[in-house]
Amino acid sequence: MRWIYWLGWMTFASAFRTLFGMRVNGMEHLVTEGPVLVASNHQSYLDPPLIGAVYQTEMVYLARKSLFKGIAKWLYAQWNAIPVDQDHPDMTSLKIIIRKLKEGERVLVFPEGSRTMDGSIGEGAPGIGLIAVKSGAVIQPMRIRGAHEALPRGCARVRFSRITVDVGPPIRLSPEELKSSSNKEGYDRISKRIMAAIEAL
Repeated sequence: MRWIYWLGWMTFASAFRTLFGMRVNGMEHLVTEGPVLVASNHQSYLDPPLIGAVYQTEMVYLARKSLFKGIAKWLYAQWNAIPVDQDHPDMTSLKIIIRKLKEGERVLVFPEGSRTMDGSIGEGAPGIGLIAVKSGAVIQPMRIRGAHEALPRGCARVRFSRITVDVGPPIRLSPEELKSSSNKEGYDRISKRIMAAIEAL
């Protein structure tokens, strides 16, 4: 782990444990080797470092393109963040994610695309299914609870709330599933399967 990533990891992990009593369930399901597509519900701006704190090694994140300004541009790059233009989405970021996975990286994706308004889990976009099929990576479902209460969408003040991250059994798509799912309907089917796994936690 590079020092700048390690510094951020230590800072956030310590803060989550101290301020929110962060607890992780299901660590026995955690896949720590090889390419892994980590799929989680999206409750708050706290979510990326929350999931990152679960692992002991680096991972790749997605971040709004608008955040890459000044010193933050350098810092986000050091934290393995990929800029995403949410106002004008295209295939560029999806291609980067797939390439990173094929290179053996661990990548965090929020299938819902945006943070929840009320704490509930929304529908996943077909894009997560496309990434899963094209990369062939192991899918690691996770569910965050408490982050919405700690820092809800539209709120700038952090509040105390116990945060829990549940790690689910990994999903491994068979060669037959990968072959039969290489179309729009297949991507949507895989996306629904991933979201169902997250909701079940």
